[in-house]
Amino acid sequence: MSRVIPGVAADAVQRETLAMRRMTESLVEDLSEDVPVDQVKSAVGAAHDRFTGKPIREFVPILVERIVRRELADPDPTVRVPAPATTVRPAVVVAESVVGESNTRGGRVSRRAVVPLSIGAVAVVAAVVAGVALQPADAPAAPVAAPVTVVRGVIGSEKMSFFADGRVVKVLADNGIRVQVEPAGSRQIATTVDLGGFDFAFPSSIPAAERIQRQRNITTKYTPFSSPIAIATYRPIADLLTAAGVIKPGPVATFDMDKYLELAAAGVQWDDLPDNTTYPVAKNILVSTTDPRSSNSAAMYLSIAGYVANDHTIVRGATAEQHVLPTLSKLFLAQGYTDNSSEGPFNQYLTNGMGPTPLVCIYEAQYVEAAGNGRITPDMVLTYPTPTVLSSHTLVPLTDTGDRVGKLLTDNADLRRLAAEHGFRTGDTAAFTSVAAERSVPVAADLIDVVDVPAYDTLEHLLDGVANSYN
Repeated sequence: MSRVIPGVAADAVQRETLAMRRMTESLVEDLSEDVPVDQVKSAVGAAHDRFTGKPIREFVPILVERIVRRELADPDPTVRVPAPATTVRPAVVVAESVVGESNTRGGRVSRRAVVPLSIGAVAVVAAVVAGVALQPADAPAAPVAAPVTVVRGVIGSEKMSFFADGRVVKVLADNGIRVQVEPAGSRQIATTVDLGGFDFAFPSSIPAAERIQRQRNITTKYTPFSSPIAIATYRPIADLLTAAGVIKPGPVATFDMDKYLELAAAGVQWDDLPDNTTYPVAKNILVSTTDPRSSNSAAMYLSIAGYVANDHTIVRGATAEQHVLPTLSKLFLAQGYTDNSSEGPFNQYLTNGMGPTPLVCIYEAQYVEAAGNGRITPDMVLTYPTPTVLSSHTLVPLTDTGDRVGKLLTDNADLRRLAAEHGFRTGDTAAFTSVAAERSVPVAADLIDVVDVPAYDTLEHLLDGVANSYN
């Protein structure tokens, strides 16, 4: 349960609580051979209590971890732990997170809630970042850490929790970087967001990244992690669609796109399915998606459906585009309102049950991450469309400091490990499958039935064609 912290916003408290829980789990795992679990948790609680009522918040988990590791690894009574500073200097901001919905106004991302966390004496900040929060009483004064560089980025919303993770913040800070991020739909990033004030753009697909590269004459890009498109559902729905031939059960359940498009084209409703007593509703069998006019996950879903509708061939040329557009438009127009970013429909899936969202198009990473946060229930089912596409999260550096972030995300082993914990696939397949197995999520270790997305211009034509259908 989140503790109440006077003067600190509820979302900041939730972030701290989540970071503390993850840090505690990491400590227990690292120290379990030498220290009883109860002792580790007791030490964490005692260290955490030292910061009660203090303005330091974003780095509390880091400070607590350092205190506990030092105390349990070397419980020398001559080592003194400095108390948290009480002097507040509002001008010193050591961390910022941007939370809230993705929205745009006048081409710029707006509706952002920035949570500035003022820190006390600069010596405490230096101690946090440099990792010298604990020193012997007679030790010489620690050198002041080099100032971190603030780097601003606009990213797909599904990566917000990764950048908000205190462990990610720490690794970046250890490398002299503090990242501030704002969320937006990937297609928005490539088309309507004013990138002038950002150091990097981090959409969720190669086509969106390539558009940015073309517009700004940039050749460099980084693809530190990826995630295939998946379809989340519930056990009663999965049973119905298994009987209808859409879902193929197995160690990893698959979602037959050919059979699904047949049902969608015929306008089959849920209450048309034989022996349907679990979900007898009079609405079409449709996968809920985001808005294809702004969001990458919907564009990836469109790529899959377009490939299947085009006789299992990648859509190329005006004739093929016109051939598949009626099928694609129907999949989106029949949904009604759709969100701009992938967090919207997935959160509805997690919180509202199968009534409003029996089927939802998501990134595999979202499901794996939610399982790590205890949000996946036994009646939830993850399936993979056959075929599927791989959403390659691609960072385009707009400045030299943005390039530093791209290199770190690609090359730093700690950041790759943390990306896997957030459900993303990196170059280390074993790390990802290990995380999924620990969370009891059946995932495809090796993705076989994967197709390429159409060329950028073709995908834009298809998306524009669907957008025109809305009008």
